Amino acid sequence: MSEAAEPDPPSPDDERARRARDVEELRERGIDPYPVTFHRDRTLAEMREQFAGLQPGEETDVAVSVAGRIMLLRRQGKLTFATIRDRDESVQLFVSRSVIGEQGHADFDRLDRGDWVGVVGTVMKTKKGELSVKVHRFELLAKALRPLPDKWHGLADVDTRFRQRYVDLIVNDDARHVFAIRSAAITEIRRFLADRGFVEVEGPVLTVEAGGATARPFITHHNALDLDLRLRIALELHLKRLIVGGLDKVFEIGRVFRNEGIDTRHNPEFTMLELYEAFADYHDMMTLTEELVASAARVTRGTTVVPLAGREVDLAPPWPRVPMLDLIERHTGARVHPSQPVEELRSVCSQLGLSVDPAWGSGRVIMELYEELVEPKLVDPVFVLDYPREVSPLARIHRDDPTLVERFEGVVGGRELANAFSELNDPVDQRSRFEAQAQLRAAGDEEAGAVDEDYLRALEYGMPPTGGLGIGIDRLVMLLAGVSSIREVVLFPTLRPEVE
Repeated sequence: MSEAAEPDPPSPDDERARRARDVEELRERGIDPYPVTFHRDRTLAEMREQFAGLQPGEETDVAVSVAGRIMLLRRQGKLTFATIRDRDESVQLFVSRSVIGEQGHADFDRLDRGDWVGVVGTVMKTKKGELSVKVHRFELLAKALRPLPDKWHGLADVDTRFRQRYVDLIVNDDARHVFAIRSAAITEIRRFLADRGFVEVEGPVLTVEAGGATARPFITHHNALDLDLRLRIALELHLKRLIVGGLDKVFEIGRVFRNEGIDTRHNPEFTMLELYEAFADYHDMMTLTEELVASAARVTRGTTVVPLAGREVDLAPPWPRVPMLDLIERHTGARVHPSQPVEELRSVCSQLGLSVDPAWGSGRVIMELYEELVEPKLVDPVFVLDYPREVSPLARIHRDDPTLVERFEGVVGGRELANAFSELNDPVDQRSRFEAQAQLRAAGDEEAGAVDEDYLRALEYGMPPTGGLGIGIDRLVMLLAGVSSIREVVLFPTLRPEVE
């Protein structure tokens, strides 16, 4: 005799329709499936901590009021077991018909995975050691009309994970862990800087000129002023205005916007930390950077060691400090310098298989050599020092070589993590650099900057010697969480429109 085939599971549309009917039935009975509030007296994490010492089989008379989303349901006649989860923890519900009553038990069995419930009951631990709430009464707090993804296969489609982050966070423990790391890292950065006397500030997002970096901005229009404005591409220039104003240690953690491509390392909007310290230089910024990154690692991971490129990398200070020109020679065999004629440098690139834009000067060609042939190989933490002047319009001239600037990038895992300068505070030199950028823009370079007259005016009031630092928060979190795509650490990354 053949066994009966298992019935096909309902389609998502059929399941949604069935749940919608349940909602209407509840309303007909005078039950609000979306009540306005529920009083819980503790989180599930607090409950687990309070009753950690309970022994298997032990029951208490301690009443608790807790709430969470139903993640598992197991019906066994007169007993039903459910698992609810809130932000941080999960707890089992023990629902007995003899305790909750026949109608209450029947109503509980009508609940679905994904529903939010509040329960009042007493704390117990099952004989198998599962901390549980013996439910005396419950309340449906929000009926989930859409079914959750299958508990065994989860949310497998990557695009759906990022597009429907709310579902990803429900079913994916790893996603919640990544964003817990992000929150803890940002909290630690704020504490670290506050302990060192830095003041947190906020600069404008809408600006007439989007300066402080080389990137194509987003442009919008302010109707009342009939004025085109740009979303900021960096935090730098307004923070340095505050240094001029006498705020000698400032930082901002803020969103910046760059109208550029999307890949595993780039999202059009992302989060930057920028800080500026008067009477400091780029050597001071190196020490600050390695200590800050190591501190964030210890708080979020319990160690400075992170998995990277198939091995373990230690972020503990001190990080090596190596000039860019030395690294190029070490990895390519070519000794280059910005003082060389650009034709010679183009020839070096050609021999190494690189093509370069004919409009680039010697410094930009050297930067291409470094970015294409050197940076991807730098897995362990390293400070890459002393960049060509041509590619660093906001950094001061190197004290020992006028073709270079006092700039470094902190590189880990073959990607830039931090960028810092001894800041340019000479208004005459700064005007000259701005004007060079403006000429590039006039020639068609949409990423080149313009002459920011107000910033120049601020410098003319006098900015003391200053060290500045920028760290990409998203890339830092990628490093700490051990993920390879920026979309894993941005809650709602930019995606193409959904196709119906």
